[in-house]
Formats: sequence, C-alpha cells, structure tokens
Amino acid sequence: MRRPTARAYAASTAALAALLTPVPAAQADSTDLTAAATVIEKVPYAMDSSNQAAWWTPVATYKGRGQYTYFAFNEPGSTAATHRPAIARRDPDGVWSRLPLLDKSGQQAEFPDDNGHNQPSVARDGSGRLHVFTSMHADAWRYFRTEAPGGDVTDHAAELPDQGEAITYPIVTTAPNGDLYLAARVGAGSDQRPGRLYRWDDAAARWSVVATFAGALNRSVYPDDLTVDTAGRVHLLYEWAKAPATAFRHQLSYLRYDPATGAFTDSAGAAVTTPVTPGTSDVIQELTTGEEWSIDNAYTGPAVQSAKLTLDGSTPKVAYRYRSADSGGNFRVYYAYPSGGDWARQTVYAGGQTAAALGITWDQTDAKRVYYVTGSGTDRVFAATESGGTWTSESAAPGVSADRLAVRRDSDGDDVLYLPDTAHNSLYYARR
Repeated sequence: MRRPTARAYAASTAALAALLTPVPAAQADSTDLTAAATVIEKVPYAMDSSNQAAWWTPVATYKGRGQYTYFAFNEPGSTAATHRPAIARRDPDGVWSRLPLLDKSGQQAEFPDDNGHNQPSVARDGSGRLHVFTSMHADAWRYFRTEAPGGDVTDHAAELPDQGEAITYPIVTTAPNGDLYLAARVGAGSDQRPGRLYRWDDAAARWSVVATFAGALNRSVYPDDLTVDTAGRVHLLYEWAKAPATAFRHQLSYLRYDPATGAFTDSAGAAVTTPVTPGTSDVIQELTTGEEWSIDNAYTGPAVQSAKLTLDGSTPKVAYRYRSADSGGNFRVYYAYPSGGDWARQTVYAGGQTAAALGITWDQTDAKRVYYVTGSGTDRVFAATESGGTWTSESAAPGVSADRLAVRRDSDGDDVLYLPDTAHNSLYYARR
C-alpha cells in the first residue's frame, strides 16, 4: 500500500470564506500525522452540527487522472434548526471545490435538522453523474443529481419509482459496471416498514425497483450498508426493530442479490424468498439473554446499533456494535464472518462506550480493518486490526476530535475517511 509523505498546509481565512470557489489543498487546514495515516485535511467549508448518522454512505471515490473524493454533507442552514446539503469534491491535486444541491428554483436546498435521519448519501455512476439522497425521515424522495460530469446538482426526485412513499435511511453504492444500487426503508405504517432495493441503469439513465428485500408484520427494517462484488452481486446488511420505530434494533442480518439470475441467497448460497422476515433472514447477531423487542427509546437491554460491510472477494465481512446484558450498558464493537454455515464472531473493542459510527475495509496487507469511535477522549477515531485472534487499535486521526465516521476504500487501495467533528462544526478528510 502506498505511504507517501504527509504534507503540512497552512489555513487560509480567505479560502474558508470563499465557499463557491475551488480551494487548493495548500490553503486547507492540515494536521501532521504519525505513520498511521498519510494525509489528513480539514475540509474548507463549514459543516452543520446535524451532519451525523450511523447508516449513511456519504463518501464516493473515482479514479480518473488520479483519485477524486466526494463528501456529501450538511452545511449550516438559514436558522439553527436547518441545514443545506452540499458536496465537497477533492481532486487529485488536493484542490477542494463545493457543489451545492439546488432545488427547482435554483436555490440551495434547505431542510429541517433531524439527527440520525436527515443526512446525505452519495454515489458516482459510470457516466460520471453524481447522485445524492438526503434529508428524508418518512418523506417523499429528496434526490439530486448531475446531468453530466461537472454539472449542477439539481432536483431529480420525480425520476424515482414509488412516488409519494415515505422514505428513510437511503444508502447507495456503485457497481463495477457503473450502475447504482440503493436500499432504503419504505413506508411509515405503524404495523410494518419494509426495506426495498432499487437499481440505477447507467446506460438507460433510469431507476427501477429490484424488490422489497425484507419486511414483516410488526417489524421495521433498518438498512445499514450495501456493496457490490466484481461479479455484480449485491450484498446487503440490515437490522430489525419492533414497528413502528426505535433507536435500538435486533437480529443484524445479511442478504445477497444476483442481478444475473434475479435470485436472493444467504451467505452460504442457499436461495431465500423475499421479502425475508426475521425468521427467514441470515442472522449475524441472534437475540441474547434479556433481549426484548421494544419501541422504548429508553430501553437498556441487549440491542444492535449500527453495522458496516466489506468484502474479501465475494465473502462478506461485517463490523457491528452490540450491547449485551454483561457489557455494563456499553455498545462493544464486533467483527463477524461466515464460517461453517453460520457466522463466527470476534470482539474488536470492549474498553468502553462507543458512538454509533463504524467502518470496515479489506486490506491486502492488514486484512480486515475495523474503524470505530469511542464515546470520549481526545482522539476518538480508531482503526483496529487482527493478528492471531487478537485485535489491536491505534488512533486513525491523531489530534482530530472527530465524533462520527464513514470510510470508503478507493481503487488505489487506500482508506478514505470522512470525519465529522460536530462539536466544532468541522469535517475532516483522511487517507490511510
């Protein structure tokens, strides 16, 4: 893996104020690093404190003349209770530029804050168009995209199927052929809220419904992550909760879809019928002693809260947070993978409370890397690697007080980290 020397840059007040112009990396705040990371920079645009979630996919990368990075994020709105979504783009020379999301009037779109719900997810299709889904908590589609590379990011919500449906938790990824896949919770019923999978046909420039992949009476689906392997198969990660909604979920589950056959399977390759239910899902984390289905947001029993997915070839590798009866109220971090027709699990971190933020990548040198955020401390973002069954952690962003996290591995084999510091309204970029 490449380990170029970190560059030190000075902050520029003028660059921070000039939000509508490209900002060279030489003008962006930078932090000198240990060997753990190669580059870390402060994104030169103000971030709203509402820019925090666990489920989102706010990072996209693209290899052209070099590596491009796209960060979808919430900027401050016109009042303290609102935000304005935008994309911060970093080009291969380290120059930052800002792409606001424009509504039908041509103004930057603005939405009410709703932490854990009204945050953006972004992807770049094979034709270079950027797609952003944002600020939906049981709302109709709020979808913005470019018509062509370099164009304005404008409202295209009318292009989506399921018009008028209540959409929550949109997560999106790019397939190797340039298509996109989107998973979201659909509906606002009190008795059930299923999960649905959509596909963007890049050649036809059209969205369609693939399937309702999960749903059951008295249950709600919480999408966590999705990715596509080199054969084009879509891997999905999701949780179950008692309907209508709750902060604490159960039975973290996995599902695979093959667009070549239209079939859904579990991690062992066995066919399943969709929509799957809690009883027919490929469950990674089963219920444990004392675990209850509850819609009480003060519930203190065992529960899942946030999970992320990567692939070793076509094999899923999962990081997740789980609060067990013996964890002292803390959400510990676990790693899971298919083994012998079931899921094997290892404890990554049990040293204290963690935040609802995770990442996982597969590195040819370190194998799996699990990223997590501690509940307190100066350095809160950590990367954990495993050797001989023992997990070891190190700070992933020394000196940066980020309290949220997203990770996307680029085609050069580097981990691109998206690091919000909500206490200081700042967003950081790091590459390891």
